[in-house]
Amino acid sequence: MARHKVEISGVNTANIKVLSNEEMLELFERYKSGDKFARDDIINGNLKLVLSILKFFNKTDENKDDLFQVGCVGLLKAVDNFDPSYGVKFSTYCVPMIQGEIRRYIRDNSSIRVSRSLKDLAYRIMKLKEEISVSKGYDPSIEELASLLGVTCTEIVEAIDSRRTPISIFEPIYNDGGDTIYLYDQIEDKKNNNVDIDIKMAVNNAIDELEEREQYILDQRFVIGKTQTELASELGISQAQISRVEKKAIESLKKTLK
Repeated sequence: MARHKVEISGVNTANIKVLSNEEMLELFERYKSGDKFARDDIINGNLKLVLSILKFFNKTDENKDDLFQVGCVGLLKAVDNFDPSYGVKFSTYCVPMIQGEIRRYIRDNSSIRVSRSLKDLAYRIMKLKEEISVSKGYDPSIEELASLLGVTCTEIVEAIDSRRTPISIFEPIYNDGGDTIYLYDQIEDKKNNNVDIDIKMAVNNAIDELEEREQYILDQRFVIGKTQTELASELGISQAQISRVEKKAIESLKKTLK
């Protein structure tokens, strides 16, 4: 089997029926009334949704058949917990649950050990984000999550980062059409570090004077290499807000270092 191909035993994925919203509501009415066959129809009608979500995990080394099975667990949980009275489409409710189930599987099977307290916080964050997304229709910001959970923004960021999949140091992080910049290009070579220590200390002190969110955004933009759009999605704010925070932080650094 090809590494990134998912094969469902005995099922021709090309013939899987995709249900309309009206069909979904009708099936849920039958299921809530005790029709167990309706539950099977809902599950079978959303297998393609699980397959489509796997595309977001193509960079992982996990077996795609295993991830599909895990995604189906998330689908089953969504089917059993969905209430049509929420007033949202099943797919809107279902996708975060499938993604969360897959991410938990990848996190728990990672070669990097994460503390139980950090795992628990990451789970609470994910659950709270799903609840707010479903009930209020938007993704909460880092600040809102920290306030609701009674922790600091730094703890929120660390918990979210703990769920990320490790990447190779040869992972390309930037390419503007010229030479590609890889992650290892951003790693400091301490044996051949000729940077003036006074300048380095001044820069570190200037960065320490920035707000916590400004420090995080600069680090993710210019060290990790994320785009403003990626950060906006992660932090639950607009790309324009990321741009403003980034610009303000850079201006603050310039003033401090003059």
